Amino acid sequence: MKVLLIYAHPEPESFNGAMFRKTRETLLEAGHELRISDLYAMKFDPVSGKDNFTSLENPHFFKQQLEELHATATGAFASFIAAEQEKLEWCDLMIWQFPLWWFSVPGILKGWVDRVFAMGRIYGQGKLYENGVFRGKKALLSLTTGGAAETYVEGGFHGDLDGILRPIQRGMLEFTGFTVLEPHVVYGPARLSPEKREEELLRLQERLLAVTEESGIEVGKYR
Repeated sequence: MKVLLIYAHPEPESFNGAMFRKTRETLLEAGHELRISDLYAMKFDPVSGKDNFTSLENPHFFKQQLEELHATATGAFASFIAAEQEKLEWCDLMIWQFPLWWFSVPGILKGWVDRVFAMGRIYGQGKLYENGVFRGKKALLSLTTGGAAETYVEGGFHGDLDGILRPIQRGMLEFTGFTVLEPHVVYGPARLSPEKREEELLRLQERLLAVTEESGIEVGKYR
């Protein structure tokens, strides 16, 4: 399987960093092909704008979606944007490794989506959801939270995690055609003992070794 691993955490020694390394190690040892976008190491600029393109159809009034359509037709994406788009098109499975920040992904990862998920090439013109460009591909969110598991349930302190993740899983991934797998969540790793953290890394490893057999979430769950 061809796997694209997107990693979004600024501290390599964090538990996200440990999960990233365990994912990389497990997938390679299992014989999968792997490409990585380590966004902080890449110093990826999350600010979307005219720099996404090598040329503009309308240099006097910038409308990003129209410029994305133009770039799709003419090959005018900046080279670093085109490289990330090619990784998306190459993979069978995409994994995002990140901490839940402000009930969403870190800004650097949201900015990666803003710049890379371009209209025309990645979505649009009837290519949405079940008819999306990436139909047949799978996506997995692997994330950590600050709070404990019981705070992320319906009626809990933070509310149902499914609802928190809906804008990501439905609005970014299913929107572009991905089949979304159940998220892999480690709750409050900062409060876990070293032994429990090691157990969580082994749980991640076990899941990844069987990920090729997984089916997506139930149809309509995020609608």
